[in-house]
Amino acid sequence: MLVTPGPAEGAEHPDHRVEFELGPDDIQAVRFGLSPGHELAHAVRVLRRPQQHPLQWGWLRAARAALPQRSFELLAAVIGDDGYLPDFLTAAPNWDMTPDAELAALRATPLDPMRVDFGKMVQRSTGSRQRALQDMRQRPARARTMIADAWEEVWAAVMAPVWPQLDRLLRADIAVRSRAIAASGIAGMAGGLHPSVSWGPGVVRVRLRRHSEKVDCRGSGLVLAPSVMSSWGCMVLTEQPAQPTLFYPARGVTAGWARDAAETAQALGALLGPARAGILLDAGASRTTSQVASDAGLAVSTASHHLSVLRDTGLIESERDGARMLHLRTPLGEAMVGAVL
Repeated sequence: MLVTPGPAEGAEHPDHRVEFELGPDDIQAVRFGLSPGHELAHAVRVLRRPQQHPLQWGWLRAARAALPQRSFELLAAVIGDDGYLPDFLTAAPNWDMTPDAELAALRATPLDPMRVDFGKMVQRSTGSRQRALQDMRQRPARARTMIADAWEEVWAAVMAPVWPQLDRLLRADIAVRSRAIAASGIAGMAGGLHPSVSWGPGVVRVRLRRHSEKVDCRGSGLVLAPSVMSSWGCMVLTEQPAQPTLFYPARGVTAGWARDAAETAQALGALLGPARAGILLDAGASRTTSQVASDAGLAVSTASHHLSVLRDTGLIESERDGARMLHLRTPLGEAMVGAVL
């Protein structure tokens, strides 16, 4: 995975760019996805260089106190401080990607591509890190288990507590981008992803620091994945068999994004009322009316009334599934929750 420069790395080279080439029928294959693995990898880099990431300082205060040091040091050796990021750390982003699914994909990743990634990292490193990576390359099965175990421990300590907030921000960004496509077309939306990204006839261009490449996405399409932890620039995933992917900074990331769920609920409650705010916050997954009532500690009739109000204002949508009615946040609801965060 290749990356644009970070806060202290200077500007992109004007002649270096990755071009994702799309055919006329591939416009519909441009889709959005989520990547917990990408967020964790960049969380490690934020912890290594906190002074360069002021938007993460609110999260950093709690994260540093909870950090499992040995597992963190192992991940830091694999991930590095900037530049190339090993592809095997992130599964193909998709809308339903969860941390558990990402970890399962890491534990099952094929060994031959891992050896290739380790080889690239060995070439880009020196000293004790290079020696550690060489050892991992020689024993990839052992390295895969160690890295996955470290991933799981670091995630539980520093990412799981804020994943609900982070997930809402990512989904809110996607909701806003989806509305932008409806209003101004995919070219207008793509042009607003980041200053390093531009859209031309049949091609998405991303300026990079040291790398130029043309990626044929015809027939496979392109995945666009927002990121909170890499809030300063873009990364691309281009090598087969991975799905061509462009990671870009999510909208609306402020230093207060990691505030706890109680504060978020209080802010929404001031606008919607505590009961409706709680229902909206929990509406990221489809639930029946009875489940909503049980989760909120309300009578079914009361929950049904609140759901009707939220549906009338466009914040949730309700869909019949046999005898059940399922309720889920709309893009507008995602954007409202993200705006509060």
